[in-house]
Amino acid sequence: MSDFQEANVQETAGTPRWIGFAVAALAGVSLLSLGVGWSASNHARSLEQSTQTALKQSNDAVAQRLARTEEENQMLHSDLKVVTDKLQVTQGELIAARKQTKAASVNYDKKLTGLETSVKGELATKASAEDFNRLNGDVSGVKNDLDATKGNLQMARSEMGTLIARNHDEIDQLRRQGQRDYFEFTVTRKGGAQHVGAVQIQLKDVNTKKNQYTINVLADDQSFEKKNRSVNEPIFFYTGGSRAALELVINKVSKTQASGYLSVPKTGSAAPSSAASSGK
Repeated sequence: MSDFQEANVQETAGTPRWIGFAVAALAGVSLLSLGVGWSASNHARSLEQSTQTALKQSNDAVAQRLARTEEENQMLHSDLKVVTDKLQVTQGELIAARKQTKAASVNYDKKLTGLETSVKGELATKASAEDFNRLNGDVSGVKNDLDATKGNLQMARSEMGTLIARNHDEIDQLRRQGQRDYFEFTVTRKGGAQHVGAVQIQLKDVNTKKNQYTINVLADDQSFEKKNRSVNEPIFFYTGGSRAALELVINKVSKTQASGYLSVPKTGSAAPSSAASSGK
């Protein structure tokens, strides 16, 4: 009886030690799980903060980019409005110029048609070759006059009423009218004063970007300077007590030289021979 009780007491005393190890193991696993969970929670929280920071920076960058884009769009809209307004003005001037040219062309065509009708009528009544040649010559002459008139319509007039030639061909056209003498010239900045007709011209400065120039004119032992004058802008002055003005026009400028012509009224006093040769 005592042996059985002693064995039972030993078995009962050995059972709590096993349970203690199991509880300790479970406690260790629980602590390890808590540690892993806490680390994962911290990592998730850090990742969330990093993500929020990156999203905020991205949103700020997008907002700044949108603001710049909006500002650029407003500037482009303003520039487009300015360009549109200028184009409308230019288009209006172009339409007016086309109407003027069309009216001159219609008048020219009417005159030519009337002349041809008249010539055909005369040819119907005069069959001789001599009359035909004479009328044909008249037609050619009138046609040339009409061509010259049509060309004159394309030239601008100065405040003195003179036609302003813009190139050599238009200068020759004005020469053929026989109303004034024309002396073409080219002056350089380093060439000093150059004789043109009865005057001397010296090129002082050139602004090719603005198509402007500054010259010094010497006439009747006096000199005067014309500053920042534009290309094809006439300069009028008087010499020798003449009542008719001389006209100076620069048609083209470069960095080192300027080219143009001097228009002198025919008042009976001929220009010096050296001046005449320089104008040809």
